[in-house]
Amino acid sequence: MTTFRTRLPLLAALLSVALAHPAYAAASAATPTKTARAANAVSYHTADIDGVKVFYREAGPKDAPTVLLLHGFPTSSHMFRNLIPQLADRYHVVAPDYPGYGQSDQPAMDKFAYSFDNLAAVVDKLTGKLGVTKYAMYVQDYGAPIGFRLAAAHPERISAIVVQNGNAYDEGIDNPFWAPLKAYWADKSEANAAKLRPLFEADATRWQYTEGFRNPALHVSPDAWILDQAYMDRPGNKAIQLELFHSYGTNPPLYPGWQAYFRKYQPPMLIVWGKNDKIFPAAGATPYLRDLPKAELHLLDTGHFALEEDGDEIARLVRDFLNRKVKR
Repeated sequence: MTTFRTRLPLLAALLSVALAHPAYAAASAATPTKTARAANAVSYHTADIDGVKVFYREAGPKDAPTVLLLHGFPTSSHMFRNLIPQLADRYHVVAPDYPGYGQSDQPAMDKFAYSFDNLAAVVDKLTGKLGVTKYAMYVQDYGAPIGFRLAAAHPERISAIVVQNGNAYDEGIDNPFWAPLKAYWADKSEANAAKLRPLFEADATRWQYTEGFRNPALHVSPDAWILDQAYMDRPGNKAIQLELFHSYGTNPPLYPGWQAYFRKYQPPMLIVWGKNDKIFPAAGATPYLRDLPKAELHLLDTGHFALEEDGDEIARLVRDFLNRKVKR
């Protein structure tokens, strides 16, 4: 009768033959004993800016040219989650959350000024803390007035600009979406505020991610708008958003100064724009060419959060543009 004990020598012999087989040896050599961290992996940090914890995503070699990604409303650096690793093999990528957004602190309104001037100041101080003295920027929605404040104040720091559905001209904010906002800029009354509050609810957030998209069911994960809404549903956050809606009225008066910056310094610019956006329609994209005739314009058949549907195409365009325009 054969027992397990009597089979042990046979099993040992078979195992030694298998381990010596070239295929096993090759597989063993190819399998790392420790998982290597990808060169374009994203890391997550916070920086203290005047007592406010500001969250930012970072990736890529720190000695490479920096690309600063500035998000819009009502999202956060999460909107760049797929773009960051597509750039980080060649660039040092930094994507912050503004105070009151994403993973950054949400200080009380009596402790922090929720204005575009102050959000720009926070981002400016963050770049200083990180030792970033020159950068390209990708600006979307709220990111445009924040980024253009930085560019106009520090033109020597800007190596290139990518604009995605963000305005610097009156064209494009003359559509019906903006009428109640302009009324609130002129009269900060409760009656005018009440007309804007539905924009902070889930249906409106979902609308921003689906309106004008070719196939949101195929291309847009609901995780994006659900996460944005969860942040906005935090106690006190909607009052912050309303305050920033009012502060947006400080942006159009600055447009002539930003346009003068474009004309004087001629920063390399790539415009990638979801042309079906009902908030910032394509009418806001083409005026950049008046002041920057060498700007590159691409109108995409998608909506406001174009990265959700056309992220790979935008990444390709951005990489090509930066590779040509930003010195290494």
